[in-house]
Amino acid sequence: MEINSGIGNVRKRELNDEMQESYLDYAMSVIVQRALPDVRDGLKPVHRRILFAMNNVGLRSTAKYRKSATVVGEVLGKYHPHGDTAVYDTMVRMAQDFSLRYMLIDGQGNFGSMDGDRPAAMRYTEARMAKISDEILADIDKDTVDFVPNYDGSHKEPVVLPSRIPNLLLNGSEGIAVGMATKIPPHNLTELIDATCHLIENKEATVEDLLKYIQGPDFPTGGIIYDSKEISLVYSTGKGKVLTRAVAEIEEPDGKKIKNKRIIISQMPYQVNKANLLEKIADLVKDKKIDGISDLRDESDKKGVRVVIELKKDAYANKVLNRLYKLTRMQVTFHYNLLALVDGIQPRVLTLKVILE
Repeated sequence: MEINSGIGNVRKRELNDEMQESYLDYAMSVIVQRALPDVRDGLKPVHRRILFAMNNVGLRSTAKYRKSATVVGEVLGKYHPHGDTAVYDTMVRMAQDFSLRYMLIDGQGNFGSMDGDRPAAMRYTEARMAKISDEILADIDKDTVDFVPNYDGSHKEPVVLPSRIPNLLLNGSEGIAVGMATKIPPHNLTELIDATCHLIENKEATVEDLLKYIQGPDFPTGGIIYDSKEISLVYSTGKGKVLTRAVAEIEEPDGKKIKNKRIIISQMPYQVNKANLLEKIADLVKDKKIDGISDLRDESDKKGVRVVIELKKDAYANKVLNRLYKLTRMQVTFHYNLLALVDGIQPRVLTLKVILE
């Protein structure tokens, strides 16, 4: 029943019916338009719109860098009518070598660090597409994908990008929707291509066959992965967890510069904040929960991670290292949930073989 209120038509409805319908509309909007990647190009709408906008303004990998604010403005004005902070934060992550295994954006300037440092404002940083993104957008002007009107009907945007690479597994994805979430780790490009070629030639190949080519995830920050049986289960079911550890070695004293044994951390578990890790270690030493550490310093630079943990003369190095693994995020569990949109609308938990197909 509709009532003319003088300012428009007001529909009388049962509150329960309206709540159910509105919640369902909201849930589907979050699932399809925000939180989950499409299995075909491995991208969420905001990532897809950023790359498409950069391509439209000529910011391919061979172009000159342009201000990040230019890209953000293009995305907001034509394709993604949300806050500029959300778009820029997404763009920043696409340019971080510690967030993506293969960066989709080639950034110039301060794009943050694995210590949790914030990036510079968009007016100071510059960007262009990375070379691998050229392959994601290749042949987009040759009717390879469908286009739909944008939010106000003034422009058209692609439903999906014609990616030549298996980007969903290549860079992984994370997102929390309504009643579901996805967490897919990044993988090695060479391994993925080898597995894909094997699947093309042997359509009856099993997940176990494909795992002869794909050893497991390939995190941008490195680390060591344990339990191959659990990895096999994850790729067969689409769900599971794996244990990852920082790469650390014990250096022996040389009688000169190195007086006592010390622990050197050269690779970090994925998504672990290095500054917070060092702070946690310092707190554990202060609270006497870990004995044997005399000094702690971060010698990381552009070449890579290097955290030095100096030990006391009477310390047992292996015992200290095991305590560090147990009490800090030098050892973490990565939980898998290979959830993605199939045909752009249906969320499904997928196996390794289904994703590659």
